Amino acid sequence: MPGTLVRVPLGKREVSGVVWDARIGDAEAVIRDADDSGKVPVLRNVTGAADALPPLSAHWRALVEFAAGYYQRSLGEIALSVLPPELRKLGADALATRMTRLSRRLARDASAGVPEPMRPELTCAQAEACARMSAGLEAGKGGTFLLHGVTGSGKTEVYLRSAEVALAAGRQVLVLVPEINLTPQLVERFTQRFAGRRIVALHSGLTPVQRISSWLAAHLGAADLVLGTRLAVFASLPRLGLVVVDEEHDPSYKQQEGARYSARDLAVWRGRREGIPVLLGSATPSLESWQRAETGHYARLALPERIGGAAWPTVRLIDMGRLPRATEGLGAKTQRAPGLAPVLVDALAQRVERGEQSLVFLNRRGYAPVLQCGECGWVSGCPHCSAWRVFHKQDRSLRCHHCGLAEPVPRACPECGNPDIAPVGRGTERLEEQLAALLPGARIARIDADSTRRKGALEAQLGAVHAGEVDILVGTQMVAKGHDFRRISLVAAVNPDSSLFSSDFRAPERLFALLMQAAGRAGRDAAAGTASEMWVQTWHPQHPLYAALARHDFAAFAASQLAERRSAGLPPFSHLAVLRAEAKTTVAARGFLAEAAARAAPLAEAHGTTVYAPVPLAVARVADVERMQMLVESASRPALQAMLAAWLPALDALRNARSGEDRILRWAVDVDPLTI
Repeated sequence: MPGTLVRVPLGKREVSGVVWDARIGDAEAVIRDADDSGKVPVLRNVTGAADALPPLSAHWRALVEFAAGYYQRSLGEIALSVLPPELRKLGADALATRMTRLSRRLARDASAGVPEPMRPELTCAQAEACARMSAGLEAGKGGTFLLHGVTGSGKTEVYLRSAEVALAAGRQVLVLVPEINLTPQLVERFTQRFAGRRIVALHSGLTPVQRISSWLAAHLGAADLVLGTRLAVFASLPRLGLVVVDEEHDPSYKQQEGARYSARDLAVWRGRREGIPVLLGSATPSLESWQRAETGHYARLALPERIGGAAWPTVRLIDMGRLPRATEGLGAKTQRAPGLAPVLVDALAQRVERGEQSLVFLNRRGYAPVLQCGECGWVSGCPHCSAWRVFHKQDRSLRCHHCGLAEPVPRACPECGNPDIAPVGRGTERLEEQLAALLPGARIARIDADSTRRKGALEAQLGAVHAGEVDILVGTQMVAKGHDFRRISLVAAVNPDSSLFSSDFRAPERLFALLMQAAGRAGRDAAAGTASEMWVQTWHPQHPLYAALARHDFAAFAASQLAERRSAGLPPFSHLAVLRAEAKTTVAARGFLAEAAARAAPLAEAHGTTVYAPVPLAVARVADVERMQMLVESASRPALQAMLAAWLPALDALRNARSGEDRILRWAVDVDPLTI
């Protein structure tokens, strides 16, 4: 039966497979026609089938088939990669036993009492948004809704009320979040509201046993709600009635390895295919989603005010160019403004004295981006990557954040022997140290990828912040979004300018979203009665991005960015794909892409697409592998897809024809890339 999991012989091995459909007909005739030798291969029997497991539905197979076609990957690769590994390993008997145990546990869970949930009173805007969602859900109509709600406006309550309607109709709900560290918070909110309902999580932080248990509960229809990260978009849900995509703008929804799919876009496609509503929520929607709402393809729901009348933080721009110069690190020749403006330090001190909390945001971990010798100019570059090794003071190491190389800090300059090598720039580790020196007695905590490596560390540190045990929280983007910090009244952004003039056309959009999200951590508790502020240290205070930020005007920022993109022919007014090649030498990578471009020329002309010349990636070498890319552009999405489908099959043969120094290690296509 289509959708059945099976075990099949392949050579001397036995592998997992999925019966896809019944279109093949006479398998022996198909194989004979495809065999150039004229010999008829011996057909071998399926060795086992998971008959106890309900087949994967036609809707699920359609989703996988679409993803494989759109993102130019093989059907089998997508189908098997999105299923739990344990599901592919278990035999039929072991799977049946696992299902029996799961059923018993779920029956015990269902026997618990179901208390009446506590539901806060809705604002007028929330009530209107919930009414429009309820109307769509009760009418059994699909459609995509963009919930544009400022931070602290109560978007989660709209998710919860919409889920209530879907669950009352006997349907399942899928809720996607961008990052694992946001999943426990949302699970807690949904668990409190839907006590007695079966809620499971699906994300990469689960053990294999936990993941298959959650997947089976969803597939069997036993789980009412599934909360997870991007892979959860492929969850098998037989009675799906609503999909929610929280923080829909977040780049984490785009897979960056293997099949480079967008979970947000697949959620929209899945909703359209299954005729169910999809609710996209964000304070700073992606420009693609915003433009779809502007043109009427998505229905826009607005939450323009914060809950309880809490005011938005006043944005204050600190012009770093006007501050007195100070010597830092490399002798008298290097004159810089201080890392933290005195006026900002005073503002932080005042908050500490009043017992309020502050968040200092710097999106760069480590102590300093680079070590440098003031005598000969040596810098701590990575020998295997075209990037610097970052100085981490806590363990006195130099680490490459691209290939992972870590070595102790040298006692002296490796080039000239000068013992005076100094850090240049700052990361969160150095920022934490500077704040401790400037504000003695303040309780300072740091949350970044380094400080939260140990299991449970993130939860413990967030708990300390919520409990009021921290005066100043220093962190990267990990703490700039999604967290409901009730006591924070000041947010400071340190050195955010690097994205203003990036060659990546999406960099300003990402920066604006990040700063708006960070600003939203301040002033969330209207009852506190404290005026909240956001301070931004910048060398370009007149930049239009900061002007829009100061007005909290996402619509104006989006309009200006969309106008620029329209005039430049950039997404969402055009459609892109990137072909990337990796080789041991730049010559080999460039040569492969040049040959690929030659193969593409007649296809590009036929389909009205443009193929640009190969260029290196921003970090061109990683782990001794040279990386280059080539952009393909089209005004038509179907035309781009048709061109790629005709072009890409020839590239494997092109790769296999190259050997020795010209050999290509790997190539991949990225449809709708987030970075170029």
